[in-house]
Amino acid sequence: MVAFRLPRGSEVRQGRRVPAPDGASRVREFRVYRYSPDEGASPRLDTFEVDLDKSGPMVLDALIEIKNSADSTLAFRRSCREGVCGSCAMNIDGTNTLACTKAIDDVRGPVKVYPLPHMPVIKDLVPDLTDAYAQYALVEPWLKTESPPPARERLQSEEDRRKLDGLYECILCFCCSTSCPSYWWNGDRYLGPATLLQAARWLQDSRDEAAGERLDALEDPFRLYRCHTIMNCTKTCPKGLNPARAISDIKRRIQQRR
Repeated sequence: MVAFRLPRGSEVRQGRRVPAPDGASRVREFRVYRYSPDEGASPRLDTFEVDLDKSGPMVLDALIEIKNSADSTLAFRRSCREGVCGSCAMNIDGTNTLACTKAIDDVRGPVKVYPLPHMPVIKDLVPDLTDAYAQYALVEPWLKTESPPPARERLQSEEDRRKLDGLYECILCFCCSTSCPSYWWNGDRYLGPATLLQAARWLQDSRDEAAGERLDALEDPFRLYRCHTIMNCTKTCPKGLNPARAISDIKRRIQQRR
């Protein structure tokens, strides 16, 4: 079930339908979520028939084609188009993923495109990530040391460097956090999988000297322990990471130091 944070009493209604251009031979239907808080109207689903001969193979390509050819008011984020920046994270065919790496051919039937679940919507497919980034800043995602800095750089063995694999690759798309029911209901206090994965990354870094301070900040009934390991975060991560395992590692570290 996909849950969005919408105005009280609002429902998603059927919007307009935009047919494919005359002569189009390879047509695919896209049902796109539309909502603008400034307009005061209920959310709607607009249906666009896209000529795939004029579009690239990915869902993001189709959205760009819709914006260029059918409706210039459609709002969505995008940047790198290579699955690196995380800007185009959205819910496609019921799964949180990146529009730039989601192939149209991987979806059966109409392609349903929504913003990330249960986040405030700025406009259409653009979620408000203000709180998510504030939580990310809360874990202080940078190297913290007390020892005097070396003449050049703080060295790290190859073995210690490998311990960061599966952690540093996170692109902060927040697909994982917005797939987590605990984050839906406790997003104001639970840090969520994306932020906790980042916290684990710095706890694992052999050059960091603030592990105790970091664990003190995380040891909280809501910040950390709202995770119930249902694995939605791991299933939906477009980079193939395992936030659930990272969260379990934080819990283990806290238990070991008691």
